[in-house]
Amino acid sequence: MLDVGTIAPSFELPDQNGVMHRLEDYRGRKVVLYFYPRDNTAGCTKQACGFTQLQPQFTERGAVILGVSKDSVASHKRFEERQGLGFTLLSDTELEVIKAYDVWKEKKARGKVSMGVVRTTYLIDEEGVIAHAAQKVRAANNPQDTLDLLA
Repeated sequence: MLDVGTIAPSFELPDQNGVMHRLEDYRGRKVVLYFYPRDNTAGCTKQACGFTQLQPQFTERGAVILGVSKDSVASHKRFEERQGLGFTLLSDTELEVIKAYDVWKEKKARGKVSMGVVRTTYLIDEEGVIAHAAQKVRAANNPQDTLDLLA
């Protein structure tokens, strides 16, 4: 996990519609950059739907929500449509941003060890500095916990 107070790594990734997004595009706004393992899984769906439900409050507090996973643009589009999501999902199939933000880790499940995305949320301030970082967050609680940081 990256340290609070450091400059957030720059990136350029496509969203669920194939439109490119750069971190620099959001200068002057707070950015909730959250990394999640996979589209359309139970935990990731709870987290994404929670962010969608609270999106108006994030907007009121000057924050934009960006979700990142290694899923494809097409997978993100299906996830957005199936769940009625209302924010940007970024596709990092090459794992460049996932690794730059230090969320690609060894994971253990059912006795099996594999590499994967550790559910992590970064709050980036208006100048592009990491203001808060939380790793191994609980999917259902993460949207509200993150919103509370903006109060």
